[in-house]
Amino acid sequence: MPVYGYHRTSTKEQHLDRGLLEISKFCEENQINLLDIFTDQLTGKKFDRPEYQFLKKRIQPGDVLIITELDRLGRNKRQILKELEYYRDRKVRVMILEIPTTLMDFSNWDNKLAALIMETINNLLIEVYAVFAETEIEKKEKRQREGIEAKKLRGEWDDYGRPHIMDKAAFAQAFERVVAGTLTPTALRKELGMSSATFYRYRTQYLKEHAEDFQSEQ
Repeated sequence: MPVYGYHRTSTKEQHLDRGLLEISKFCEENQINLLDIFTDQLTGKKFDRPEYQFLKKRIQPGDVLIITELDRLGRNKRQILKELEYYRDRKVRVMILEIPTTLMDFSNWDNKLAALIMETINNLLIEVYAVFAETEIEKKEKRQREGIEAKKLRGEWDDYGRPHIMDKAAFAQAFERVVAGTLTPTALRKELGMSSATFYRYRTQYLKEHAEDFQSEQ
């Protein structure tokens, strides 16, 4: 049963590390074989994020998707619930670390009434958390705008560029094997000798440049 993770930050200035560590730690503690983690550093108001679209292309019925918090999936309640319905219709189980009841597999419970009650609780909690995610967006965006303006005033805005360790075209050629399904992302990362953060950054750039190709295949 393939298990995937997904994590998102709203801007490139925010670090992905915390979410990646949370998902990895949860899988290690529960002896879950995590196949890959997809990441985006884009606003949660839109769902046409390159890595998220690539994830939806790769994930199959019976697979599992793990996210740390509901607002990592998105910020709009209606769209969040629509995405969760998309996975439910395709028999993909979504585990949300901030909602412990979603980590329990009650699909095979003998007590059908208890299973129904747990499913109802899950749905109610997801509704509540989706509302929280939506109402928090204006406050967080305001803080982000203020933070950006503060960096510009301090002259720090141009310090966020990161050095490249290999040619972008060379990475794209190597990553085609992952797209074709002949090599796993983890195997390619090790083959290229990249850290996880660097590999995810290169892959995000690749998927962003080929976003239309992946969307047209869905």
